[in-house]
Amino acid sequence: MKVLLDTCVIYPTVMREMLLGVAAAGAFTPLWSARIIGEWRHAAGRLGPEGAAQAEAEAALMAARWPGAGVEYAPSLEARLWLPDPTDTHVLAAAIAGSADGIITLNTRDFPRAVLAEEGLWRGDPDGFLHGIWRAQPGLVAGVAGEVLARARHLSKGAWEMRPLLKKARLPRLAKALGGG
Repeated sequence: MKVLLDTCVIYPTVMREMLLGVAAAGAFTPLWSARIIGEWRHAAGRLGPEGAAQAEAEAALMAARWPGAGVEYAPSLEARLWLPDPTDTHVLAAAIAGSADGIITLNTRDFPRAVLAEEGLWRGDPDGFLHGIWRAQPGLVAGVAGEVLARARHLSKGAWEMRPLLKKARLPRLAKALGGG
């Protein structure tokens, strides 16, 4: 299954690490475009030089790990598309050009399911998508989450617990599934 990742699910670190960790474990093939990565770099740059440098390094690692993930498309493809927010048509164009099965985004309003269905695509949110993979492959997702939690603890020098970390990352269903209760 090929899934295009919108900028809004790449930029939050824990969300990105969960999605890409599950992809690296073989649950799906991630896709993005140069423009999506550019939007991430721009947003991370607002945090200052360190944020920009970190996004640049992580984008390079993503490109190395998934050399075929970067989708290119002709401007004519984007020009023929319609979405409620015209600035999002590049995401739809990349999904079509990459033969994606769906788009993972937090931006549900600007990606109407009916419009996406006309192009043979579905839309999912990262929490529902990851929760669905967890239901099918709980060990795989739990293993990735454990690695993400260990990195968060190491980087923040804090005592993060699974459920609060995933809830803060806007993954509440997955947090409940993995964190108990």
